[in-house]
Amino acid sequence: MRRARPGAASKGPRGSAERALTSVAAGEAYEEESGREPTDGSAEEGPRLWHVTLSVSGAEAPLAEVRRGLEQLAHDHPFLLTSRYAGDHAEIRYWEEARDLHDAAAVALRLWGEHRRTSQLPPWEIVGLEVIDRQTYHHRIAEGYGPLPATPVGVHPF
Repeated sequence: MRRARPGAASKGPRGSAERALTSVAAGEAYEEESGREPTDGSAEEGPRLWHVTLSVSGAEAPLAEVRRGLEQLAHDHPFLLTSRYAGDHAEIRYWEEARDLHDAAAVALRLWGEHRRTSQLPPWEIVGLEVIDRQTYHHRIAEGYGPLPATPVGVHPF
C-alpha cells in the first residue's frame, strides 16, 4: 500500500503541487537505544500492515463541510477505509503499510495536518491515535473486543 516515492508530488484540488504522504520503506534493521536489534524478527520481514484509528476534534463546524472534507480526503487517498464524523470531532480508520509501529504512527500523525488545506478539513487537532498490528486487530474482532470492522466503507455520521 505504498503512497508514493519520498519527494514525489501529487496535485491538489486546485492543481497545486503537494508532497504526498509516504510510508517509510523497509531498510536496515531498527536498532533500539541499547544498540541491539529487535528479537521478534520483524526487521527481517519487511513492511507489515497496521490498523490505524486517528481521532480529531475541535471547534464546531458545519456537518456538510466536515463530510465534504472527509470525502475529498478519501477520494485523494483511497487507502482510507472509513470515516465517522460529527460537528466537532471525527474518526478515520485505515490500514497502513510500514516497517514498524513507529513508522506507521509517524505517517498517521501527519495525515490530518498535511491534508487539511487540500481537502479543506476543519482546523481540528489530533486527540487520539491507535496503531495495532494486523494480528492484534483480527484477534480483537474474533474475541468481540475493539472497534468493529470498518464496514461499511466510506464517510458516515456518528
